[in-house]
Amino acid sequence: MSKITAAITAVNGYVPDYVLTNQELSTMVDTNDEWITSRTGIKERRILKGEGLGTSDLAVPAVMGLLKKRGIGAEEIDLIIFCTTTPDMPFPATANSFAHKIGAVNAWGFDMQAACSGFVFGLATGAQFIETGMHKKVLIVGADKMSSIVDYQDRATCIIFGDGAGAALLEPSTEGYGIIDSILKSDGSGIPFLNMKAGGSIKPATHETIDAREHYAYQEGKTVFKFAVTSMADVAAEVMERNNLTADDIAWLVPHQANKRIIDATASRTGVCEDKVVINIEKYGNTTNATIPLCLWEWEDKFKKGDNIILAAFGGGFTWGSMYLKWAYDTK
Repeated sequence: MSKITAAITAVNGYVPDYVLTNQELSTMVDTNDEWITSRTGIKERRILKGEGLGTSDLAVPAVMGLLKKRGIGAEEIDLIIFCTTTPDMPFPATANSFAHKIGAVNAWGFDMQAACSGFVFGLATGAQFIETGMHKKVLIVGADKMSSIVDYQDRATCIIFGDGAGAALLEPSTEGYGIIDSILKSDGSGIPFLNMKAGGSIKPATHETIDAREHYAYQEGKTVFKFAVTSMADVAAEVMERNNLTADDIAWLVPHQANKRIIDATASRTGVCEDKVVINIEKYGNTTNATIPLCLWEWEDKFKKGDNIILAAFGGGFTWGSMYLKWAYDTK
């Protein structure tokens, strides 16, 4: 019997209409387009506007488009892994409300929280259900409404983040395509440098925590940057070395879109040339769990069946990881 691998058989993405430019940000905090662009590579980001809209509302159009591409109904989905840092509510899981919204009546699901590494962690987790034969169609969603936890008085963080959603469908392959290998890591010593200080069980919401603006994302930029540059680059190189891959073997490097300088460092460490690096950070900023699936969505028509693709991510906590996959289909 041929070995079963978990192959991505469809991808799709969605970003909201509202464009928050560097110029508009400069009217809110002490910054300017040149300062933001030179340090991050970001020119603009998308923001979800509208009362009562949450992360699941970003994911619905992304996944409905995916289902249409694949020619299947939501009732055919077996499992939903919803990767997010900004759930609709602390509980229940956003996977539950999302499944209800799309009509995935036969799916069970759960949320995965690994900050910006969540989508890669989600793919690796979903692959286990495919490889063991337990499920045939596993949906991995990466979505975040980062504008809901960004302090637009803090120029260190408000310039970075945007809102968006992306998704990938995993199905069995016996042709050797799909997820081949992954290396996933975490280190809790990084918690003080990138977190949200209040709102959890350690520090529940009070008037004091709200007044102190502790319900927003906090980042100690220099420490996070230093760790991210090293970790994301090293783990991408490690997964290539473990699978005897050289830069010439790689068709595409798909890095988490946190900072252009981190992306460049990862490309340099792996030896992958610039024209093989998937980048859209200038348009969307850091959409956390959505960055990698949005990249897959935008570059889908450039991927060819059998392409060797490396994914790499780094997130708060700290979490980081890399994945080697063989693309399973041609889009043209």
